[in-house]
Amino acid sequence: MKTGFDNEKYLLLQSSHIRNRITKFGGKLYLEFGGKLFDDYHASRVLPGFKPDSKINMLLQLKDQAEIVIVINSWDIEKSKIRSDLDITYNLDTLRLIDAFRGKGLFVGSVVLTQFAGQPSAEKFKSQLEALGMKVYRHYTIAGYPYDIPLIVSEDGYGKNEFVETERPLVVITAPGPGSGKMAVCLSQLYHEHKRGVDAGYAKFETFPIWNIPLKHPVNMAYEAATADLNDINMIDPFHLEAYGVTTVNYNRDVEIFPVLKTMFERIYGESPYKSPTDMGVNMAGNCITDDEVVKKAANDEIIRRYYSALCKKRQTSLGDAEIQKIELLMQQANITTDMRPVVATALKKAEETDAPASAMEMPDGTVLTGKTSLLLGASSALLLNALKYLSGIEDKVHLIAPEIIEPIQDLKVNHLGNHNPRLHMDEVLVALSICAATNPNAKKAIDSLKNLRGLEAHSTVILSQVDMNVFKKLGINITCEPKYQTKSLYHR
Repeated sequence: MKTGFDNEKYLLLQSSHIRNRITKFGGKLYLEFGGKLFDDYHASRVLPGFKPDSKINMLLQLKDQAEIVIVINSWDIEKSKIRSDLDITYNLDTLRLIDAFRGKGLFVGSVVLTQFAGQPSAEKFKSQLEALGMKVYRHYTIAGYPYDIPLIVSEDGYGKNEFVETERPLVVITAPGPGSGKMAVCLSQLYHEHKRGVDAGYAKFETFPIWNIPLKHPVNMAYEAATADLNDINMIDPFHLEAYGVTTVNYNRDVEIFPVLKTMFERIYGESPYKSPTDMGVNMAGNCITDDEVVKKAANDEIIRRYYSALCKKRQTSLGDAEIQKIELLMQQANITTDMRPVVATALKKAEETDAPASAMEMPDGTVLTGKTSLLLGASSALLLNALKYLSGIEDKVHLIAPEIIEPIQDLKVNHLGNHNPRLHMDEVLVALSICAATNPNAKKAIDSLKNLRGLEAHSTVILSQVDMNVFKKLGINITCEPKYQTKSLYHR
């Protein structure tokens, strides 16, 4: 697969830039970390060469200086808010993040419960964390936030929040998801640090939009497509343009809130250390793009994938018209259509020929393979086996899994486990293939080729089961689906 991003350069530049920012503020920096620290597959798709765990690996270069503080909104705990990509609650994800950071050798200092108002679930979670040995702090709702600045920057505002005791010069403020209150925690800490005679600093780290590439660059447009449900809009930073005469890219929420932040900084420090939202950022990703054409194509592909995702969301939930319209507008601006995704036409043609669900996958050499629905296998499972045979140089007519092995599995599913669909899902196919690999050299070759699926494009003519979607994701295959179900049932699992 072609690359267009220098990951090693990124790790060096980014960690160096953060060190410089720590020094600028006298040795104490609160770094608001937006986006995903782990498994940032959006970044790896639109910046080929960017490793999904690049950001956490960058932090590991600073691990002796870094301390992690995890922020969670108390109302999200009370409402059992779900992180959609992992299908777990925010409080469970907080525990997962603590384990994940510790597993990487990073120090997790504490958890902050924001907008705390004595919510029973938040109280219970606080007790649970403390029983596990975690420090927990409470930050409260401030009336008039963020516009009543005299109240906010006072003893009745930030002053009521519990001061988060930290030990290290770099304090990374992260959260399970958006709306957790990361920035408010950072500013509250600046207020308390200043009262204690410590002139700590604040900076923001978000990968997208990339500030030093054009506003309508496909990478920045792909970010808008990814956040279409939040209605984020990329825009020129007017404050940076006025202050320096340089055109940079930011997004609406940071631009809109900057005058408020600037005033807060002035009340805390006496003057603002920043003249623009762009000044606050510490993002070096734009300096590490090595092949702009490769990156542009990857980003355009991502916009199309996001469009299919929005269409399926609409079909599944009856919500998302505005999201679809936003991405359609982005596609028009980028002059791209779904016809530019070769797997779509091939899958649809196969479905028409077989009068059943079908799927297609594009190989590294441009060949597009298909999978059809049969009595033994679903279309995605058939496609997976066909792709593994192609990548392993195994003839198409060769059976990797003999029918006499598949049939007992079907009997188990239907007659003993109560499933109505006897066809094997992708995870079941992989387990069967792994068993066959013990005695079948071709099956062993196929298993060894699984790593070569990462980054390939695929399309299904129906919305897939969550099981198959999860397998595609774990294998690193970029799957899209037509917004239709295989059956006309009202309930779909």
